Amino acid sequence: MANIRIGITGGIGSGKTYVCQRLKERGISIYDCDSAAKKLIRTSPRIRQQLTALVGPHAYMGEQLNKEAIATFLLQSDANQKAINDIVHPAVADDFIASGMQWMECAILFESGFNRLVDIVIAVRAPEEVRIQRVCSRDSISPQKAKEWMQRQWNQDKVTAAAQYVIDNDGIANLDTQIDTILKAIAKQDT
Repeated sequence: MANIRIGITGGIGSGKTYVCQRLKERGISIYDCDSAAKKLIRTSPRIRQQLTALVGPHAYMGEQLNKEAIATFLLQSDANQKAINDIVHPAVADDFIASGMQWMECAILFESGFNRLVDIVIAVRAPEEVRIQRVCSRDSISPQKAKEWMQRQWNQDKVTAAAQYVIDNDGIANLDTQIDTILKAIAKQDT
């Protein structure tokens, strides 16, 4: 799989991070867009300058991002969310390319346009009630809040329709069998 870039995506609570852990156990390194974005927001002087210009001097408290101020700004409008994404997403895309990694985990692969950085998309899906339960348990939030977060992302059916491969992570289907089948199919494409 030396020449193909692969993106793994799925809505909140789908279990894409768990699938990525299973891939890592097989020796596959995966670029985590969420972790990279958090790191870049903390360490990039350019991002710091742009976010401060956009949100105001309270965007950072010392060396730390003021998450509350950013969240408040983000939730005020779609335009504000787009403005922040327009600062952070290009930096993450550049960082992924510079990393030389082939695999990328990105919850908002299509929404961010990062699907253009990969050749193959694997979508991880789970029933809505399973996703809500996972998110509520993981983040200690209400089912209503979990649904609100889910609604801010692409619909799961839309994501799976746009992907080349789909992994069912419903707690019933065998994940390892699905992963191995997909890895074999990708390896054939890469020859």
